[in-house]
Amino acid sequence: MTSDAAAGPLKTTPLHAIARSLGGKLVPFAGWEMPVQFSSVIDEHLAVRQAAGIFDVSHMGEIEVEGQDALALVQRLTCNDASRLADGQAQYTGLLNEQGGFVDDILVYRRAAQRYLLVVNAGNTDKDVAWVLEHARAFRAVEARDASRRYAQIAIQGPRAEAILQGLVPIDLRAIRYYHFAEADVRGARSIVSRTGYTGEDGFEIYGPAEAAEDLFQALLDAGRPLGLVPCGLGARDTLRLEARMPLYGNDLDDTTTPIEAGLGGIVRLAKGEFTGRAVLERQKRDGTARRLAGFEMVDRGIGRHDYPVRHEGRTIGRVTSGTFAPFLKKNIGLAYVPPEHAAIGARFSVVIRERDAAAVVVETPFYRRPQKDGGRSH
Repeated sequence: MTSDAAAGPLKTTPLHAIARSLGGKLVPFAGWEMPVQFSSVIDEHLAVRQAAGIFDVSHMGEIEVEGQDALALVQRLTCNDASRLADGQAQYTGLLNEQGGFVDDILVYRRAAQRYLLVVNAGNTDKDVAWVLEHARAFRAVEARDASRRYAQIAIQGPRAEAILQGLVPIDLRAIRYYHFAEADVRGARSIVSRTGYTGEDGFEIYGPAEAAEDLFQALLDAGRPLGLVPCGLGARDTLRLEARMPLYGNDLDDTTTPIEAGLGGIVRLAKGEFTGRAVLERQKRDGTARRLAGFEMVDRGIGRHDYPVRHEGRTIGRVTSGTFAPFLKKNIGLAYVPPEHAAIGARFSVVIRERDAAAVVVETPFYRRPQKDGGRSH
């Protein structure tokens, strides 16, 4: 995700009218006018943790990559190993530059052996499309195209998400494992139904035709209200993802941060061979890094917000990338890039809040882990 608003007229999603009709508070976000909340961020956050929430995420971008060289292109541009994917499987990965930094953090969906869908962050879509198209020129048998306008994306998240969605889809949702997907006709519209999520809860995303989005969103609302489903905005999406320690592009990740620094070494597969930025990541895995992304809880009162300085013994050692009050945990939490010796569990430093040093302690992340069930599908 990205938090940087783009210049120019604000775009709207196919669900913009519904957001207005539901009383959503609309704000600029990554070049779009999006609902930040419908009731309160805390109420929406707790609904997702305890029942279910529904989100319009149609502002996200989609890039289709097809042809005999589709896998080769995806492999060259990303740090994870897409050759490990089977049809109907998705993967979190980094679209990297030559310095190993994030052009974007994305999802790769394998729809067939020569057919992939890249799901990218809203504020990065134009940049990502240009990056993919530029590198596609080096391959003879691949076609890449921006398909974002064709797709709407609705996310339903929370422990009751499966029960709510099941009555509206013709497939057995229990058969879709975490980071897998199926393609099916949903209320007459051909759609992708995936199980990934950006909240730390179980849940699903429906990628369908833009013209079918309003009908599906309303049907989900109607089916879910008796089970506690509520519409949710960007505010709750941010607090939920931070409790689950899921990074936000533009805050925790950017083109100067690498997966190793961000604690995402698990998505770096050096054994797959050459890919953009590989040399830098290989060196960092071998020699270490000068900074690491650490999760912290505030000991003193106050919230460490984005870009607040982090100090130790009077010396600035880093900056907060994300920080908030965690509604479910009832704690003030955050992420910050600091030198490795200050990123160990139990290490202490101060966050400068209104020119005051407020004590914080490094803790294990994710801050929140959902209860395991059904064989342990916990994130």
